[in-house]
Amino acid sequence: MVAADSGRPATFGWGPRFLHSTGQYHKGGPATGVFLQITERTEVDVQIPGRPFTFGQLIAAQAAGDASVLAAHGRPVVTLTLTDPQAEVLSLFEAAQ
Repeated sequence: MVAADSGRPATFGWGPRFLHSTGQYHKGGPATGVFLQITERTEVDVQIPGRPFTFGQLIAAQAAGDASVLAAHGRPVVTLTLTDPQAEVLSLFEAAQ
């Protein structure tokens, strides 16, 4: 939808997996991208055994680090953090149309 509507290539990746695939290309490739990062804030989280942080904190830190690297390389990046993902993601899809 984004690619067809804009006439530009678009990629999509689920995090944090994308940090080691398309993310590497976007951070080191040509400076032609515009980036929208959608994250989620949830009240349900899981402690990582033997670590002083949770899975939610780890994922948030990875997303923040990725956005920081993109920005440091001059790539425009916006991060939207959803607090009610089920309702808000529908609003995002409607707004994109």
